[in-house]
Amino acid sequence: MAQQLRVLQSLWAMERRRADADEWPLQTQLEMIRDAGFDGAGVRFIDPDFATEVTGFLRAHDMIWQAQCYPTSVDDLKPVLDLVARLGADHVNLQPNVRPRRLEDCIPLLEGWRRLSERSGVAVHVETHRDRMTTDLFFMLQLLDCFPDLRLTADISHYLVGREFAWPVDDENHRMMHRVLDNAWGIHGRIASREQVQISLGFPQHQGWVELFMGWWEYAIRSWRKRAGPDAVLTFLCELGPPPYAITGPDGAELSDRWQDALALKAMVKTLWQRIEAEGA
Repeated sequence: MAQQLRVLQSLWAMERRRADADEWPLQTQLEMIRDAGFDGAGVRFIDPDFATEVTGFLRAHDMIWQAQCYPTSVDDLKPVLDLVARLGADHVNLQPNVRPRRLEDCIPLLEGWRRLSERSGVAVHVETHRDRMTTDLFFMLQLLDCFPDLRLTADISHYLVGREFAWPVDDENHRMMHRVLDNAWGIHGRIASREQVQISLGFPQHQGWVELFMGWWEYAIRSWRKRAGPDAVLTFLCELGPPPYAITGPDGAELSDRWQDALALKAMVKTLWQRIEAEGA
């Protein structure tokens, strides 16, 4: 088998949160994801009943999933890994739901999670995310100094907003982002500006940011292809979140169609992969 890209859709991103419309039923959400050609979904594994229902649908349709969790301690990961042992998963996506101010306080947590991952045989990726251990880019780089082989899920939208890079992004900021991407074993996809964590793909004024993120994702894919095995799978999770991630107008309605943006993002990333694959890079 050759290396593969699998594009997933976040179930959190399927929430509507509209005062004038009901939420889509879970079955409707899953059918939309399947019929749109996504390869799978991001599923929260902190709710066993929810995870069981969703993965049953995905498995029946030959789709895959990543298991999302938000541990506050080493032991919090254990029931998630037990559930993965029962239901399966491509990998566990771990948002470290702690906020240490010192590297020394992070080390036992990361060592503990990595130890549990090794014992279970389940891949665990630590997500870069605001209001988590990984909230700050500079702090994240120090963590990588301590753990050079730490497997990350790169959600770099948080670092662009958190550090408010000047435009155009300079070489030093690119180098720091590339270092994070060199440890990425999965990608969470949304496009940010330096002031907003999620912007629409289609607005003319956003095209510079779209090009920036496509360039970063191209770097991440090329880096991963060099590191990963010949039959490895890279997951890209479309994660265009509901309000307040999505920008709304005075009536509370979103300014763009988030579902259509997710479909466009999927197509863009698959086209990018196909171009890189055709180059043999």
